[in-house]
Amino acid sequence: MVFPAFLDSAMTTQSFTFRLHHRDGGARAGRFTTPHGSVRTPIFMPVATQATIKTLTPHEVMDLGAQIVLGNAYHLYLRPGVDAVDRLGGLHEFMRWPRPILTDSGGFQAFSMGAFRKVDDDHIRFRSHIDGSEHIFTPELAITNQQGLGADIIMCLDQCIAYGAERTEVEDAMHRTHRWASQCYEAHYGRPAPAYAENAAKQALFGIVQGGAFSDLRQRSADFIASIPFPGYAIGGLAVGESKSQMYETTQQVTELLPPDKPRYLMGVGSPEDLVEGVSQGVDMFDCVLPTRVARNGALFTRTGRVNIANRRFAEQNSPLEDGCVCYACENFTAAYLWHLFKAKEVLGLRLASVHNLHFILRLMEGIRQAILENRFESFRRDFHDTYRPTDEATRQRQKERWLAARGG
Repeated sequence: MVFPAFLDSAMTTQSFTFRLHHRDGGARAGRFTTPHGSVRTPIFMPVATQATIKTLTPHEVMDLGAQIVLGNAYHLYLRPGVDAVDRLGGLHEFMRWPRPILTDSGGFQAFSMGAFRKVDDDHIRFRSHIDGSEHIFTPELAITNQQGLGADIIMCLDQCIAYGAERTEVEDAMHRTHRWASQCYEAHYGRPAPAYAENAAKQALFGIVQGGAFSDLRQRSADFIASIPFPGYAIGGLAVGESKSQMYETTQQVTELLPPDKPRYLMGVGSPEDLVEGVSQGVDMFDCVLPTRVARNGALFTRTGRVNIANRRFAEQNSPLEDGCVCYACENFTAAYLWHLFKAKEVLGLRLASVHNLHFILRLMEGIRQAILENRFESFRRDFHDTYRPTDEATRQRQKERWLAARGG
């Protein structure tokens, strides 16, 4: 595929650069720069779905070490609206987050409307989960929405298919994703929305590889998306019900097909064990609501695995949840106090649990990066798996099925 000169990524990404500093096996340590600062990779992005990470202030999230957060274009489009965010100074000013922001296109949320959405080659038609009103996302509108929000990194509109779909459905969605990627690229770099042209000039647009669990489709999708000179590339359509081994195998395949000098982003993945494995396969960026969502349900990460703070065994533990943890919750409160807060349904319990889980994940990523730079990532990976016991596969699958069912998937 040949793109016009005005679509040359070297001309369109002056505000975004990526430098790979070191490799240790498949793992990579690098840095990308944006108009709102630089980010050290590999990185985990906490999810600020509606311009907030639930229960936490921006200062608290920054103090935890978050370098970049993710906002959701679907939710912000519906409420308070893209024009409203723009009038109020853009997403950074609106949510008082001075560091980089990535927004997704909103496509996954629109697709998750199930019976309330219709997809064709031109657009997604869906009904708002708020008031039932009807809306349309086209590739061009998805880009315009994100230009209006003013994030540093924005995403193409793509079609994500639930795990287990028939091959013909997956292949149709892949081709649609490819057409939309080309349209998104031209809409952003060739003819940005006039009202948001100043924002657009500073934004980097990432393409997304689809293809489900079919290796030949993933090959074709990676080849096509990589032929478009995006500043970065994402792997979509995973963590939607497939086994961990399938997810890891597909991730490995796709990263080997993507340009080595561009960042790779594995979308929607945030379990500790998946972060370690994703990095081993060459992934640079991750996001997921999981750390904060499970925290609000009392599931807390420790070096040996996830625990349920509502378990009776914590009621008498007159010591921190985890010795050696330096998060605010563990430095100031006992596990017994956290147990009490959750039993009493106090909001402080949700806040402290969220602080703990984000601290755990962000420190994990820091440890991974340092291990890569010191050429000891494999020993770090081995020690992690020797110690950390993830949720068992059967439980994980039940959780995933409930998660998909709640979203019409």
